[in-house]
Amino acid sequence: MGRIRQPIRVNGRECWTLFDTGARNTYVIPSVARILKTSPTPRPIRTALGGAVRESTTAALLEAEIQGRPVSTHALVIDEIGKDENGVAIEVLFGALAMQQWGIRPVPDEERLDLSHYPEEFVEF
Repeated sequence: MGRIRQPIRVNGRECWTLFDTGARNTYVIPSVARILKTSPTPRPIRTALGGAVRESTTAALLEAEIQGRPVSTHALVIDEIGKDENGVAIEVLFGALAMQQWGIRPVPDEERLDLSHYPEEFVEF
């Protein structure tokens, strides 16, 4: 499992982000969701995260910039993601599905992200 922490830009705002291959989905907290397009989910979605079951009734379209490259992905809004090892509140949890979609690979030994597989264009078959 790979986990990297770094800020990303969301509508010009820096957001402390955990890139976590152990999480399938992407999550944002309400203060980030306020600057995104959101919509209610058809039913509550429950997620086991950080040792607790959390419930979301709102989805968001996360449009962000990671190391100067634009990304767009679906995120669920949850009240709290948690804090990192230094006690800093995590505002965005960027999950494995979004990392795969955008060619983002964590390099835990170097505490960095590898964006060498970032797609400049999508080729659909």
